[in-house]
Amino acid sequence: MQFYRSAGQKGGEMAAACNPEECTVPTVELESVTQSPESTNCIACTEDGRYLSLGHCRGLSVWCASSFVRVAEWLQDQLEITFLQMTRMAKMTYLLGSVDDMGVARLFIFHCDDIHLLSVINAMEDINHRSICSTFGQYGSGHFGAASISCNGASWLEVYQLPVAVWLAELDTVSAREQDPNVTESVDVKWSSVEVLIKITPPHLPAGNSQGGALGADLLKHCLVVDEIRSSSCLDADAGTTDTYRSPRWCTHHFLLSCDPFSGQPLQSELPVAVAVWWSGSHNLLQYSLQKVSIKKAEAAPTPDSLWPNANRIICSAVSRCTRYIALGLDDALVCVWDRKTGAPLSIISLPKYSSLLRMEYLDCWPELPHPSQTPAAELVHLLVMSKCGELYMIRAVRGTHTCTTQLSERPNDSRDLPSVTISMPFLPGILLIIQRNGKMFLQDVINKTAVCFLTPPTPYQFSSACNPVFVLDPQHQALFIRGDLETNGSHSLKEAIQSRLFVFRFGQCCIIKQRIVSHPASSQRQKAESHGTPEEACSLYLQQRNKALEQTFERLHKTAQMIEQRQQNYNKQRKKK
Repeated sequence: MQFYRSAGQKGGEMAAACNPEECTVPTVELESVTQSPESTNCIACTEDGRYLSLGHCRGLSVWCASSFVRVAEWLQDQLEITFLQMTRMAKMTYLLGSVDDMGVARLFIFHCDDIHLLSVINAMEDINHRSICSTFGQYGSGHFGAASISCNGASWLEVYQLPVAVWLAELDTVSAREQDPNVTESVDVKWSSVEVLIKITPPHLPAGNSQGGALGADLLKHCLVVDEIRSSSCLDADAGTTDTYRSPRWCTHHFLLSCDPFSGQPLQSELPVAVAVWWSGSHNLLQYSLQKVSIKKAEAAPTPDSLWPNANRIICSAVSRCTRYIALGLDDALVCVWDRKTGAPLSIISLPKYSSLLRMEYLDCWPELPHPSQTPAAELVHLLVMSKCGELYMIRAVRGTHTCTTQLSERPNDSRDLPSVTISMPFLPGILLIIQRNGKMFLQDVINKTAVCFLTPPTPYQFSSACNPVFVLDPQHQALFIRGDLETNGSHSLKEAIQSRLFVFRFGQCCIIKQRIVSHPASSQRQKAESHGTPEEACSLYLQQRNKALEQTFERLHKTAQMIEQRQQNYNKQRKKK
C-alpha cells in the first residue's frame, strides 16, 4: 500500500518554494577566483577535492582547487572537450576520461603536474565507419570503464577492465627516466592498450523466430523476444519511420557492487561485479556479470545473467550508493524500486498520470521524519523524482510498511521557471540546489517548503547557459564551482565577451547555511551491507528479515480474519432481529 501526500496543502509555503522571488529571500554573491579558458564546456573535480579539470576548445587543463593555479594542460588545435571525469587511481595520481565534440573518447593520466595520453578509445580508422561515443565513464578507482558507441545505425556498449596496475608501473618508469640526468631526450612511452571486456548490443530478434516457436521454451529468450517486438513497435511509432531509417538505440548502464553473500566477493569491495543495462524503448533491465567473462571472448554476444521485467517502458533509472536498490522510472508515471538481494520489487509507486518522468536520484543522506508505521529495524529508501514539467516528488519506501510519496514542488506557470538542474547535497540534508532556465540559482528547503537563499555572480556577470550550466559540486570541501559569462548587453567588446570566469561558493563560509551543514557519514545502507560480510552472517540476517516479514503477513491475515468474522456476526445478529 502507498500513501500520496501533496506538499501543496500548505498554499503559502508551497508558492514561496516554487516562486522564491515572491517572498523576502537573502541573496549571496559568489566569489570570482580566476579567468577560465576560452569556451570552457565542462568541469570535473577529484574525490579528494585537490584538483579541478576543465575541458575547453583547445583540450583540457588541470587546476589546483585551493589556489586556482593551472598546474598542467594538454592542448591540441581544433579539439573541443565536451565531457570530463577525474578519478583517483593512487596517491597523487589521477585518471581522466574525456569525450570531444566529434564523439572521440580518450583516457589520460595526471601525475606530478604532467598529463599523459594513455589511449584513444574509439580512434577513427575509416572515415566511412566513424564510431561516435556518446557517454564514457570510469568506475572503481579507474579499474573499469564503459562507453556507449554508435556507428552507421548500430549501437552498443563496451565495458573495459582498465590495466591500472600496469599503467602505474609504466608511469614509474617514465618518471624515473625523466629524473635521470643522463637522459636528455624526451621520454616516449607506448602505454598498454585498453581491451574490451564485454560488448553488449541491444537484444536482437533473429530472422525466422517469432514470439512463439523454439524461443518460447526458454523464459529468458522469450522475454527478450517479446521485449524486442514491443520496443521495435514503440520506436517506429515514435519516429514514424521504417527500420531502414531508424535512429540507433541509446543505452543507460550502472556498475553494480556485490550484494550476494555466496558470490565469494567481499561485500565491502569497491570493485563492481556486474553491469546493469537498459535500452531506449525497452521494458527490461538486463544484468551482465563481469566475473564470468574472458577478454578473449569479448567478441561473442553475451547473454544476460538476470532479467528484471517491468510493466511499461523504462524512461530513467538510478542506483543507490550500495547498488543494492535499482529504481526505474517507467512510462505512465510508474516507479519501481528493485531489491537486488531479494530479487523482488521493494516498492511500486504510481505518480499522477500527467507526470512524465525525467530523472531520479537516490538520497543517501536525508533527515529522518517520523512515520507511524516505521519500525526501528526497517530499511529506508529515499528517492527524489523529477518530471519534465518541473514537479518534484520524494518517495519514502520502507520494507514491510507503507510507501509514502510527497510532492515537493508543483508545476511552474512560466516555462522559464523550469529547473534545468536539481541536485541534492550530502552535507546539506533536506536542501536542494536548483538552477532554473531563467538563470536563477537558489537553495530550497524542501522540508519546510521555503527558499533558503539566492546565489548570484558579481555584476556584470551571469551564469553561462542556464539550460546547461557548466558547474561541479565538491562534497569533500563543500564548495560549488560554476562558470560565468559577461552579460550580453552590447556594451562589451567581442574579446571581453568570450572571456568567462570561474566562480566559487563555499557553503561553510556562509552564515546562512553554515548552521545547516552536517558531516556526511557513510550511507546507512552501505554500513548495513558491510556489517554482514560473511555468508553465515548474511544468511542469518536474511532469515531474520524473512521470518519477520512472515510474522507481519500472518498478523495482518489474522486481523483481517477477525474483522471478517466480526462483520459476519454483526450481519447474523441483524438478520435475527428482522
